[in-house]
Amino acid sequence: MQFIKPDIDIDFVGKINIGLAISTIFIVISLASVFMHGGVNMGIDFTGGSLIQVKFHSDATDAKKIKKALAPMDFKTIDVQQYGDAVDNEFLIRVSRISDQKEGLAGEMKATLEKSYGAETVDIRSSEMVGPKVGAELRSKGVSAIIAAIISIFFYVAFRFEFKLASGAIVALIHDVIITVGVMSIANKEFNLTIIAALLTVVGYSINDTVVVYDRIRENLRKTRKKKFEQVVNKSINETLSRTVLTSLTTFLVLLCIFLFGGGVIHNFAFAMIIGLLVGTYSSIFVASPIVVVWQRKVLGAKSK
Repeated sequence: MQFIKPDIDIDFVGKINIGLAISTIFIVISLASVFMHGGVNMGIDFTGGSLIQVKFHSDATDAKKIKKALAPMDFKTIDVQQYGDAVDNEFLIRVSRISDQKEGLAGEMKATLEKSYGAETVDIRSSEMVGPKVGAELRSKGVSAIIAAIISIFFYVAFRFEFKLASGAIVALIHDVIITVGVMSIANKEFNLTIIAALLTVVGYSINDTVVVYDRIRENLRKTRKKKFEQVVNKSINETLSRTVLTSLTTFLVLLCIFLFGGGVIHNFAFAMIIGLLVGTYSSIFVASPIVVVWQRKVLGAKSK
């Protein structure tokens, strides 16, 4: 049984305006979310501070009660998030304060919590600390890594194919990164080095899908010189559609399993990857190649060949 018929002929190019309108809406929403939140929710990897994982052996508690119990420590900023399932009764506590001794702050926090929850009811599972200077450096290097990856891909595609195709690929990659970051912002997910790794993976996955379509466009241009450029692009997208959908579907199923059963450590990574996968698949079909048609029509000012 064939998932997608080999002779399928969907007019993707004819729906350029619809595709670009949808992309524009999502980009505007994404940028608006980041702006309204005053930026993305930076983790301690980038801002500096302490991240302490705590398990409670007492009755079920919540973030509000934990913050109240830690009020005597007078933290300038404190963020409490549930870690794992509710039955685990574990929480991640992020504060802006750091200590010269790693166990110092964690021990003080344990003692303070046990005043409210009782002796021997609190376990410190892990404690991480990052200085503000190190955090700023990691943030700068993370952003630089994404920019360097996109620029490198641009030159690679321009060298292997041609400039107008490289332009379409870069527009699609920027499109994918912005929307993925926007959805992370809307969901108020924490940004750290793991999310930077996810974004770089999304960039790599998306360009791989795009290059497959571009390779088919180049091949079809050589075979059918008499057809219009739009027809060649549309034919190429349709011919690679089965590969695109099946590859994305199998990857999605794996990521979904990681998201559901992988635990809190890689939860945000899997979430970012799922969003990036969906957006990247969409952009490979409705953005990367169709934008080249727009370039052909408007920028070059040439009639389609």
